[in-house]
Amino acid sequence: MDESTQGLKGQIKPLPEIKPSVIVSYETGALIDPFSAAKIEPEHKKGSGGGGITPDMDRRKEPLEQFPLDSLAMVGVLQQGKVRYALVRADATLHRVRTGNYMGQNFGVITAVADDGITLKEIVQDADGEWVERTSTLQLQEQETKK
Repeated sequence: MDESTQGLKGQIKPLPEIKPSVIVSYETGALIDPFSAAKIEPEHKKGSGGGGITPDMDRRKEPLEQFPLDSLAMVGVLQQGKVRYALVRADATLHRVRTGNYMGQNFGVITAVADDGITLKEIVQDADGEWVERTSTLQLQEQETKK
C-alpha cells in the first residue's frame, strides 16, 4: 500500500475570486412601510357607506339555503297551470322550487326555471367587502339509463 501511494499528490483548486457586491441605497421617503397594517388591509372605497346592494339578513331562510350550490342537483321540471317548478335534489331529499325561491349559501334567488336549468341571482362580497350581484346556473342532471 505504501508503494502504491508514493507518487500521488492531492490537488486543491484555488478558491474563486470574491466579487464585491453592489451597494444599493434604500430611501424610504414617501414609500409605504412594507410591514404596516395598512399594506395588508384592503382599501375601502370612499363614499361607500353600505349603500347599494345588500342581502336581507332578517329574512327567514329557506331549506335549500343551507346547501352549497355545487352540492344541489336539478333533476326535473314540472308545470302546473302557468307556474313552472324545478325538482332539486339535496342529499337524499327532493325539493320543488320556482321563481322567487332562495337556494345556495350566497343569498341566491331563482330568477328563471327552464327545461335545461335554473338561473339564480346571487349576492356575494368582492375583495373590497362590497356586495355585488352575480348570475349562476344550476344545470339539469341527466339520468343514466340502466341496462
